[in-house]
Amino acid sequence: MAKKTKKERSTFQKITLVVVWLMLIFTIGSVVLSAIASFMD
Repeated sequence: MAKKTKKERSTFQKITLVVVWLMLIFTIGSVVLSAIASFMD
């Protein structure tokens, strides 16, 4: 990963980070919810 020009790169990185974190939280949340649902039965 060499040095690249930081033009409209920071905003794109922020959006990508937010999307990745949302996907991670959603995945972990669904796994936890399914585990709780299985334990409730």
